[in-house]
Amino acid sequence: MANDNLSTLRNKIAILIDGDNAQPSLLPEMLVEAGKHGQVTVRRIYGDWTTSNMNSWKDILNYHAFQPIQQFRYTVGKNATDSAMIIDAMDILHSGVVDGFCLVSSDSDYTRLATRIRESGIFVMGIGEKKTPKAFVNACDVFVFTENLAAEKKATRQKQAQTKKTTGKKQEEGKEELDPMPVLSQAFEMAVGQDGWAPLATLGQAIYQVDPSFDPRTYGHKQLSRMIAKLKDRFEIRTQDVGGTTVMYVKMKE
Repeated sequence: MANDNLSTLRNKIAILIDGDNAQPSLLPEMLVEAGKHGQVTVRRIYGDWTTSNMNSWKDILNYHAFQPIQQFRYTVGKNATDSAMIIDAMDILHSGVVDGFCLVSSDSDYTRLATRIRESGIFVMGIGEKKTPKAFVNACDVFVFTENLAAEKKATRQKQAQTKKTTGKKQEEGKEELDPMPVLSQAFEMAVGQDGWAPLATLGQAIYQVDPSFDPRTYGHKQLSRMIAKLKDRFEIRTQDVGGTTVMYVKMKE
């Protein structure tokens, strides 16, 4: 499982978002889903940024290093965003700089694009609402419903709130405790295998997808392995000999 996960994270993924048909609040969860299939190197959001309905994207796209692509609406009632996104996708496909695509939209206009990418032997996944036409869903290798991401996000926040109540928000009076778990939990979702375990090396690569500035020393540990070992209430650890090399695996506790 370790080799499979490592090779997956070496793949490069382009995530292209139709800003008119996606939810800004779920952008971190979308990145995690795409990150399960590779390193997200191309990050673009398409829309008419002169309109007020795109305002909700502006802060979060900068935080996650997405490139906003401007597409003016030349005709009332016509969606020009899909055309711009399709043209860009084909340019990226033929450039050969990625190993897969993540198309975020609930619009049936992307059905032919998904089919064309898959016909090229390139992985394509979709993220959209349950109302997404079945033709678009079936044109993708993997399709994730945003309703499931929203439910998962709500459950995670409830768990985090409960944990804070149990352990306390502050390490000492006047000093707020640094918590690495939001980053570690997102990275674990990217790195985990079907058996529920993730190789520590794979987890380390996923962490830098979530937060490139993550450093165990920020939390008082010289190495990631030592940090995980200290978080006994959150992680299980086991080791396995793989080709004469000892590999460490981690698993998040429920």
